[in-house]
Amino acid sequence: MISTPFRRVAAAVALVAASCAACAQQADFNEVGKQMAITLQNNHFSRVPFDKELSQRFLDKFLRDLDYQRLYFTQVDVDGFRTKYGDTLHTLLLEKKCMVPASEIYGIFVKRVEARVALTDKLLKEAAFDFTADESVARTRKEAAWPKDEKHAADLWRLQLKEAVLSETLRRELLAKLAKEQDKADPSKGDHDPKEKIALRYRRFLNSVKDVDAEDIAKYFLSAVATTYDPHTDYMSFREMNRFKDGMKNELVGIGALLQAEDDGATKIMGIVLGGPADRKGNLKLNDRVVAVDSINSGKPEDMIDIMFMKIDKVVDLIRGKVGSAVALKVEPAGAPPGETKIYVIERDKVELKDEQASGQVIESKSDKGPSRRLGVITLPSFYADFDEGKVRCSVDVERILLRLIEEKIDGLILDLRNNGGGSLDEVRRMTGFFIDRGPVVQVKDNRGRVQVKESENRKPIYEGPMVIMSDKSSASASEILAGALQDFNRVIVVGESSTFGKGTVQQPMSIAEMMPFFAARDHAGYLKLTIQKFYRPSGSSTQMDGVVPQVVLPSQLDGLEIGESFLDNAMPHDRISPAPGFKPLEESALFIARLKAMSQERVNASKDFAYIIEDVMKNKVRIKENKVSLNKAARERELAEAETLRRERNSERRERFSKVAAEDKKTFRFSKLTLDDLDKGADIHEYDPAADNVDYMRRAKDETADLDDSPKWPSGLDPVKRESIMVLRGLADLTENARLAGTPKKPSAEN
Repeated sequence: MISTPFRRVAAAVALVAASCAACAQQADFNEVGKQMAITLQNNHFSRVPFDKELSQRFLDKFLRDLDYQRLYFTQVDVDGFRTKYGDTLHTLLLEKKCMVPASEIYGIFVKRVEARVALTDKLLKEAAFDFTADESVARTRKEAAWPKDEKHAADLWRLQLKEAVLSETLRRELLAKLAKEQDKADPSKGDHDPKEKIALRYRRFLNSVKDVDAEDIAKYFLSAVATTYDPHTDYMSFREMNRFKDGMKNELVGIGALLQAEDDGATKIMGIVLGGPADRKGNLKLNDRVVAVDSINSGKPEDMIDIMFMKIDKVVDLIRGKVGSAVALKVEPAGAPPGETKIYVIERDKVELKDEQASGQVIESKSDKGPSRRLGVITLPSFYADFDEGKVRCSVDVERILLRLIEEKIDGLILDLRNNGGGSLDEVRRMTGFFIDRGPVVQVKDNRGRVQVKESENRKPIYEGPMVIMSDKSSASASEILAGALQDFNRVIVVGESSTFGKGTVQQPMSIAEMMPFFAARDHAGYLKLTIQKFYRPSGSSTQMDGVVPQVVLPSQLDGLEIGESFLDNAMPHDRISPAPGFKPLEESALFIARLKAMSQERVNASKDFAYIIEDVMKNKVRIKENKVSLNKAARERELAEAETLRRERNSERRERFSKVAAEDKKTFRFSKLTLDDLDKGADIHEYDPAADNVDYMRRAKDETADLDDSPKWPSGLDPVKRESIMVLRGLADLTENARLAGTPKKPSAEN
């Protein structure tokens, strides 16, 4: 007889064993769908009713995600899906049956893609396209009606295929012309025939559509369900979450190579990280083509996986692994005879993504109208952080660079947040405190209307001098919190495009495995990235939709494109709440906004580069409105000739002007840079020529097509926005000093 205590221990051991066995099994994605649906109902910020209307939206979003241009499914297909599943998807999710419609719809999508690719092969072999006919296609069909039936779909497909062949033909003709004029190699010489290249492109797409497993199909369907709530609520597969974490900590475990999918199915080595595993080993070369991978380096032929036409993210997953483990690559060496292959074994290791780290710069600016100024620049690509171990934090990196710039006695600071899509909220809170007294940074409101104020950590700022933030339409989330808070406090001048992205929502990744029943299989169950709160600035305005509007707005090519939260499906609305308690901004007059805007506008009006941008935006808006691409070769050649003539005229004007600007810059500017590597080594900040500085953390394969672009580089490496930001900061520094000398105080206002 087993004693009672021993029985309890035995039972506990059995439960643990059963649980571990469940952990090792592939999750049931029907169960995953149910748990995700319950969590969406109970915890999403919007508290949308889980009903038939939402079910229809689930279906529409799934179809839109699969067939964005409405070229594969027909109206007959869509009507059938709506009749069968339009009112029931929400119920099927809760009944653990969601993979039935997901798999059925995806299966029909695969059949439609197979049919289009088969038609592609037939038309490319048999049809002689008439490029003299007056035909056209839509630039985008995202809002077009679905093809009525398969015959209508085939007619549309013929036009799409004709456009692809025409575009490829015209591209090659232009490249050959440019190569001949510049006495360079034609990058398209030796490439596949245009029709064959298009056929290969669609074959790769078909293979990517068919190369799926249950996890992939669940990802596509559950992601459509989640993003129906808002654009940033999403289902992330286990594989996706691992990639996300690697990106957030600016580090991955792999071989340190940049991969590119080729039309013919291979994966090409386009870059090798200096000092990384592949670089240290020395066998893998630029332009080598990987055709198979043995992720465990067993040496057994059956473990060497053919990756021809495999999706690039799956190739990456095969190559990445644990530190110290080895991966074997079957490679066609660059320049080797066709069919020759070699096996390269490389030991995986940690690879730092140094291009994504914060970096610093000092620009010494001289002027006939005032004293010399030393201006600091900190470039921050993202608000990165290691969520697992906390060893990597962008706020720590920025603080180190900032303190070093202060030692350099800078007169002003630019924080470049262009193309910064956000990241860690804790990092942005800490970083905001570098520039203001302790106070509110951001307010967050949950789905019950409760508001929490998150303050900066520092009692006193590290840097109190003149400051400019550079932003664009890709500056999002955490970037908008920082820019919005400092703008509300009248602490900075924001310079940039008409607004930032406009993402004012908070997401929390939730492990679905932790929601599942105790005995349920949970391996690779994935994560729900759920919108649980909205961001509000200290002033009470949401960054949602509206983003942060700069005080100094500059023309941008993106003004003519549909970029930003307001263009996303199911975006949540903008609103306001009360200002945060304790919010006491500085005097706005200390920023001299009206004066700086007027000075900037005068420079913009005189700028040829900004004039070019405005001209291009106007033309692009017309093209978007027309939504039509001609399939008449003569008409397209005229369009290309006009564009090429305009490009040459601009380049000619720019070469002459840029040479004068560069000569003047040598008298006006001195540039020094500072990297985290420099700080680690204790190296001094050192001068460099930004126009000639091509230091990279990666050896890159030569892009012969890009090499034909003879457009002159920006003088001193300063694009128009950065150059204008420097001028705004210099003006702010001059006006601030003049006010100080005149005895004008810069104090917080007594009233809010």
